[in-house]
Amino acid sequence: MMRNIQKYYVLFLCVLTIGCKKDFLDVVPDNVATIDNSFTSRNEAEKYLFTCYSYLPQESDINSNPAFLAGDEFWTYWPIVGGNPLPSIPQQIARGNQNVSNPYLNFWNGTNNGKPLWKAIRDCNIFLDNVRKVPDLDPSLRDRWTGEAMFLKAYYHFYLLRMYGPIPIVDKNLPISASTEEVRVTREPVDKVVDFIVKTLDSAAVNLPLTIQNRSSELGRITKPVALSIKARVLVTAASPLFNGNTDYAQLKNHDGTALFNTTKDPAKWDRAAKACKEAIQSCEAVGIALYQFNGLVSISPRLRQEMTIRNSMAEKWSSELIWGFSNGGASFIQGWAVPRLDPAKLENDAIKGELSPTIAMAETFYTDKGVPISEDKTWDFANRNNLRTANASDQDYIQNGYTTVGLHFNREPRFYADMAFDGSVWYMQNGTWKIQAKLGQTQSRKGANGYSTTGYFTKKLVNWNFVILPGFGFTQEVYAWPMMRLADLYLLYAEALNEQNGPSAETYNYINLVRSRAGLPTVQESWGTYAINPAKFTTQDGFRDIIQQERSIELAFEGHNFWDIRRWKKGAQVLNSGVYGWDIEQADAATYYRRKLLFNQKFVSPRDNFWPISEGDIVVNRNLVQNIGW
Repeated sequence: MMRNIQKYYVLFLCVLTIGCKKDFLDVVPDNVATIDNSFTSRNEAEKYLFTCYSYLPQESDINSNPAFLAGDEFWTYWPIVGGNPLPSIPQQIARGNQNVSNPYLNFWNGTNNGKPLWKAIRDCNIFLDNVRKVPDLDPSLRDRWTGEAMFLKAYYHFYLLRMYGPIPIVDKNLPISASTEEVRVTREPVDKVVDFIVKTLDSAAVNLPLTIQNRSSELGRITKPVALSIKARVLVTAASPLFNGNTDYAQLKNHDGTALFNTTKDPAKWDRAAKACKEAIQSCEAVGIALYQFNGLVSISPRLRQEMTIRNSMAEKWSSELIWGFSNGGASFIQGWAVPRLDPAKLENDAIKGELSPTIAMAETFYTDKGVPISEDKTWDFANRNNLRTANASDQDYIQNGYTTVGLHFNREPRFYADMAFDGSVWYMQNGTWKIQAKLGQTQSRKGANGYSTTGYFTKKLVNWNFVILPGFGFTQEVYAWPMMRLADLYLLYAEALNEQNGPSAETYNYINLVRSRAGLPTVQESWGTYAINPAKFTTQDGFRDIIQQERSIELAFEGHNFWDIRRWKKGAQVLNSGVYGWDIEQADAATYYRRKLLFNQKFVSPRDNFWPISEGDIVVNRNLVQNIGW
């Protein structure tokens, strides 16, 4: 029976990856003996399922997730790796060095810190082809595992679609009898790929459990709410300007003339997306997933309690609003890169980096305390935001009393103080409240060649409040599951889809206001109607689109979403063709420290940089593949 497995030589891998140039014998899986044994028992089959999970991209890894250092939310010194003459791979992309000869973060064939996602799809197909042959597997468990593998196959296709645009669809592994031309697969039109992904997710959802029952060992595995929520994200992505009626890619065609982008905008895609979002929300809420509220038994001010609600919505272990948490890629490494040397008595601890530095542009993205952008609040002094100002007792939950910092840091919304730390701010942790003082010679200032913030900002949001810096070297921390999808994200996707569908409505306002209320802000209607220069902005589709997009950029800041949102909104040329700024961190006094310092001039070439290049080696191996425009 197991001999049948060997009939499926994964020939498609030969033409999707450069590693098969020698001959077709190389595409026979190198673990055939393992495959022979993988479906002889329940335990062995579950190991193979875990292999399918193992390809999930490590979203909390700053060196393999492009959404951190390849975008514009963070900046750091060059290179980030101390003593290494080369920069980190994502930094190469941020600095305009992506290339076709050896692409960075290559998820097409798993090089340069990319995962081999075609190989992942191959293994999912092998599992699906053989799981029914396992003799001691209960039918209900078999169906659940089938649903998990189908979800993973769909997710890997989506990850590739988002990164490369039109891709081949690999629903089945090719048999050994496939001809040479059959092996040379082609890219499929975007709409066809999306339909395949959605159909696969729907099939997966039928077999998935609503919740995880064995929380001690199975948290992080796929449930029905996860599948429906990712389906919603797929359909919102497909309805967005990058994929919906994008004429920039009118000339991207296969060699036979097949157009890979539909250049006619289809409003029905937003209808489909809105329906999927609503279905996912109902599924999540039915099992108790809800926006997080901090209930820690500590005596703190209401403002600090609000801050802890915001911080722990992401950084608490298995937060109540977590839809899908990635336990194998948990937030361990990233906390050490985000937190500065908080404790003045432990400055010698080199395990603490504080190098993941938000930019001034991110500091300016957050709202004022009235809940509107700093440039639109008629009560906030935007023109003098870079002038010095001294904090008083009324600011002490956010800024040290009597400390001189810059006007940009005053009268901001709670998420600003929860997500970012700066010279003069305070950082509340379970083991105390720490003062951030980052000018030259102060505690959090640069002490050497590495281990400092190049912008003057630190990422508080990513650090769990139980993080403790140890004497000498090292730290203790509470590792939380990385939020692949949380409820606030889903609410904002739904608000976006509703607005694009029919413009602002009571339901549209409701879902964005749920997120704002948890963040300690008034409703959109109250904030804009009372405090904005343009009080009617929220009443128009275009105006509310801007509001939703900024709300996503704030609520999901530093979580790895903005990088992809900018691209699907087709705003890369607008946002990423600008200077990256920080404060002048080598200065000891406030007057010179608070000078905007240009760190780098980013360049985004549109439409080229919306998608990754396919390696030129892969194009040579498979003459049916066409290259993305501009590469």
